Amino acid sequence: MSTLRFSQRLLGRPPPPRRREFHTVNYAWERLTSTVHRCRLPFLDVTVGLVWGGDGVLVIDTGTTLAEAAAVDADAQLLTGRRVTHVVLTHKHFDHVLGSSAFSGAVIYSAPEVADYLCAGVDELRADALRHGAAADEIDRAIAALRPPDQRVYDAVIDLGGRGVSVSHPGRGHTSADLIVSVPGVDGAAEHAVVFCGDLVEESADPAIDADSDVGAWPDTLDNVLRIGGPDARYVPGHGAVVDARFIENQRSWLLGYRHGDGRVERV
Repeated sequence: MSTLRFSQRLLGRPPPPRRREFHTVNYAWERLTSTVHRCRLPFLDVTVGLVWGGDGVLVIDTGTTLAEAAAVDADAQLLTGRRVTHVVLTHKHFDHVLGSSAFSGAVIYSAPEVADYLCAGVDELRADALRHGAAADEIDRAIAALRPPDQRVYDAVIDLGGRGVSVSHPGRGHTSADLIVSVPGVDGAAEHAVVFCGDLVEESADPAIDADSDVGAWPDTLDNVLRIGGPDARYVPGHGAVVDARFIENQRSWLLGYRHGDGRVERV
């Protein structure tokens, strides 16, 4: 919660001192470039991305609860000085989508399948969240507030005001409808591109594979991610530390091994 400290108004000493306000962020935000940050939420180590331009602010994924998302929203306003204008949901799993309705006034983007799931799959969302230890009352509040995404897309360019951010569907993998968000580097600023990968890439555990995953297609999808971002980009996984292209190549090899019976899964 942001803290406000107020200077004391002393009577009899004109002019009175101005009130001073000191704000603190709710989460620890890692600076990736001058206009790109990300944080790792305490619950399930979920990554939330933040990108801004001349007049727009984008959040990538929204956490599990309205409380988490409200804290992200407050931090985004503090870091950028503006309200969040756009939200991208990278895939359908509860820990990335259930906080989305907290961003009132923002345009929400998702793949069409994710939009359908947020309407028809709420029982599965709730059960999955509870299975992972989320509080039932918080989940019920988030589900009651859910609204369908405004933009159902596989590919889009979001103009943040002098800053175009690309949304794309590189292929099937963690789910059938994963999106990534790529932020180009700034010319002359020595800043590399940043790619938010959702759970197509995981650093803090082995790739999460479930009934909706396509392990056969996933390695080729990671090839597409690397083509989009390039060899020097910084790749932001859905869970864990920021990685480089070499890490993604190694995960691709892991998935090929899993497909041929040599892999293992530690977190689903």
